[in-house]
Amino acid sequence: MSPTIYANAAFHTLDPRQPRVDALLVDDGLITATGSYDELRAHAPAGTKSVDLEGAVAIPGLTDAHIHTASLARSRHEVDLRPARSVEDALARVADATTRYGDGDWIFGGWWDFNKWQMPVQPDRHGLDAACPRNPVALTSADGHTVWANSLALQELGITADTPDPAGGEIVRDAYGNATGILRESAVYPVRRLAASGASGDLVTQLEEAQRYLLSMGLTTVHDIDGTDALQAYSTLRGAGRLQLRVHKLLAQDDLDAAIQSGIRTGQGDPWIRRGAVKIFADGAAGSHTCLMSEPFPGGDNHGMEVTAYPDLVALARKAASAGIAVAVHAIGDQANHYVLDALEDIRGITAESRLRHRIEHVQFLQPADVARLAGLGVVASMQPQHCPSDLPILGMVEGRGLASYAWRSLLDAGATVAFGSDSPVEVPNPFHGLHAAITRTGEDGQPDGGWEPWERISLREALHAYCVAPGYASGEEGIKGRLRRGMLADFAVLDTDIFNAAPQEVRETRVRLTVTGGEIRYRRED
Repeated sequence: MSPTIYANAAFHTLDPRQPRVDALLVDDGLITATGSYDELRAHAPAGTKSVDLEGAVAIPGLTDAHIHTASLARSRHEVDLRPARSVEDALARVADATTRYGDGDWIFGGWWDFNKWQMPVQPDRHGLDAACPRNPVALTSADGHTVWANSLALQELGITADTPDPAGGEIVRDAYGNATGILRESAVYPVRRLAASGASGDLVTQLEEAQRYLLSMGLTTVHDIDGTDALQAYSTLRGAGRLQLRVHKLLAQDDLDAAIQSGIRTGQGDPWIRRGAVKIFADGAAGSHTCLMSEPFPGGDNHGMEVTAYPDLVALARKAASAGIAVAVHAIGDQANHYVLDALEDIRGITAESRLRHRIEHVQFLQPADVARLAGLGVVASMQPQHCPSDLPILGMVEGRGLASYAWRSLLDAGATVAFGSDSPVEVPNPFHGLHAAITRTGEDGQPDGGWEPWERISLREALHAYCVAPGYASGEEGIKGRLRRGMLADFAVLDTDIFNAAPQEVRETRVRLTVTGGEIRYRRED
């Protein structure tokens, strides 16, 4: 591609030395100069072309620092129960979907949330048996930590009354010991492996379609949390010259030993596909009441689930770090986060020697003293601002406990690195929805008035930093990603709204006009 000047735009560079410029000179996928159009044209190589951005606002390419792109790609072709407001509504939607499947075909999808149903009752296999008598059905909950399965699915998975609960998981049973169809935490892993086996369709085709969807939202990099099937599919796209989105690929815990034996290390790769940390689960999720809390959930003695026992957590973290692989630990409950910080403190010497940047994924509830501890250990807080308004119906369970909840302000004030993502398909992977949530702590309707625990709100520039600069630091690529300045990757998004002078709702409704990755226009809005 010939050198190009992208001009006539308000480029917000996120570079404190030069916060705003009017034009970028791009060559060979990199920004080679910034400034005014006249300055750049005077020094541009022969044959340089120009692209007029018509006075629009432009920002660095956005990164989703926690996204399940394979799950997202598949979900766009599967049963979607997000709109369901009752178990009957959910079952009707599943029954309607069966017309798209042949007898015996697996039906995946779901993203159901019984907390939002008119009668919040936990479903079971009997309703699914009636709705889908000829297909095995396994439907993931909205938080991704529970599966609702019918009898055919349980049979295919080999789950009977005699099947023991796996370590860190639960096969929910009725009074007679029979599986109800609800699988929690590690008990859902066989379903995830089955979906990754190809039973959900051709992932390469699905990811290529999802790639355009993500580019349409101004995303130029993803930190992907899914398995080796996603890595293989992205590698296939790259080999065919069709990869247009940069991928920082995290590693599944089950693949850790093989990765160590193969010599894989965090940071290996290039700006298109780079190896990340190993994902470890410390606990479950808030919506399923399986996140590990220091105090029990209201109405009982349930503290949640320790998916990986603390001694095993320390051992895994030490094994990974000793091999040059960082850890990214899923921790939502305050006790889970406390244990993770204990484990990372235990391996502090190895971390320093290997120069690793560990992460905690979600970090939803923290004990106040752990805010400063997280910052002091240099741990990246990988958080998803949309989870705060989505969880409003259940946040009464933590009120009055004195916890730091979705503590973006507190963490930034303590000096922590906060990187934002969506956890899609749990949430829509729209970073402008995330920006809105971060600056308001309200739902789309603006409620609650003033935001939930409004002292944890942050500014728009701080939130944008968490979508651009901080993910680059988390992936060890702060020298090439996250800002628009000379020597950085030419990744940016052109917007239809001046988000720096817009009302919060206008920020949320912002649409992307153009997305550029590696200096090339990869997405252009048609309307």
